[in-house]
Amino acid sequence: MAIQKSSSTIRDDSRKDERSSYFNLPPLDVSVAFPQATPASVFPPCASDYYQFDDLLNSEERAVRAKVRECMEKEIAPIMAEYWEKAEFPFHIIPKLGALHIAGGTIKGYGCPGLSIIGSAIATAEVARVDASCSTFILVHSSLAMLTIALCGSEDQKQKYLPSLSQLNTVACWALTEPDNGSDASGLQTTATKVAGGWILEGQKRWIGNSTFADLLIIFARNTSTNQINGYIVKKDSPGLTATKMENKIGLRIVQNGDIVMKRVFVPDEDRLPGVNSFQDTNKVLAVSRVMVAWQPIGISMGVYDMCLRYLKERKQFGAPLAAFQINQQKLVQMLGNVQAMFLVGWRLCKLYESGKMTTGHASLGKSWITVKARETVALGRELLGGNGILADFLVAKAFCDMEPIYTYEGTYDINTLVTAREVTGIASFKPAARSRL
Repeated sequence: MAIQKSSSTIRDDSRKDERSSYFNLPPLDVSVAFPQATPASVFPPCASDYYQFDDLLNSEERAVRAKVRECMEKEIAPIMAEYWEKAEFPFHIIPKLGALHIAGGTIKGYGCPGLSIIGSAIATAEVARVDASCSTFILVHSSLAMLTIALCGSEDQKQKYLPSLSQLNTVACWALTEPDNGSDASGLQTTATKVAGGWILEGQKRWIGNSTFADLLIIFARNTSTNQINGYIVKKDSPGLTATKMENKIGLRIVQNGDIVMKRVFVPDEDRLPGVNSFQDTNKVLAVSRVMVAWQPIGISMGVYDMCLRYLKERKQFGAPLAAFQINQQKLVQMLGNVQAMFLVGWRLCKLYESGKMTTGHASLGKSWITVKARETVALGRELLGGNGILADFLVAKAFCDMEPIYTYEGTYDINTLVTAREVTGIASFKPAARSRL
């Protein structure tokens, strides 16, 4: 059977002979095409700790920072632009990330690192400083999926799953969001129906990071008997389960977000999470994970500042380095000030958590305020790099795009501000007020 070509394909084919002899040549290496400034594949030294935040860390936390920074600069920086452009995940780096022993963060025992909350936050920032997608991959796996098992799982589930997850020998995802339920996550429609020996899951999830290749999927569903939210550990390739990659994202392109479809997926009783019996139990995990998510934009802003500082010193126009121009200096210092403020808010948030004083409102304010400051910081960085500010080779364009999903996920900026506002005013304003009758 002959395949009929579209008219646009026919037009394209007919013009091939008209193209230049060099039309299909590979692009010049960026160091050859633009020799005046060093691309992000050779990552700049860290220059953003202007207020010497390092002094607030203990020796163990400084060691975590050093080993993560070394790995990210050496192993990830040279390949990140290529994989971001292709929107593919570099699976060969998973063992290298596993060797850092940061997956599991603050979880103690079961092969997990048992880091301090500051140590885990620092690790998050250092990964994000070089690549936000790698940071999101680890956060989904560690601060959502692993933490859910640690906080809400049975002892048998912890012993069975956490050791392998902590080494990244297996990978997990966390599925709450649905096509019809984003910010209104508590209204989720995926169902769990009790049957002999287990549960039948029916429904759909969307935007689930790591889902296309995860070994374990943490799925939240509505119990058809109680109408409450329950949690389940679902294994990859379970009959009736599919996860397909979402295409055409402009941010966090390395992260493999997926659409999950469940058609009568059976989950045995032993894989129901006994500690998830309502949406409030899910919120316990989200409150802690928002602390870690708040450190992603801190790390991103650090990397953007470091890149801009080096670029402005190297790049010359009008016979002088860009760093010599007053307007550029003003923007650079505005970025630096933002980073110092974000550091200190993030550090205080960790200390509140550590002392048991952190509230949901604290976590939401930290995440919302830090992300909006980071958004401003990367926008300034994009301005400073001019035309190179839209090339992933120089980090800033990639960071600019990556900040957009971070500004939105784990609670949008607006929703997080409303969570804090509810706490300080005592009035919830998530749903529109009832209209008065005219």
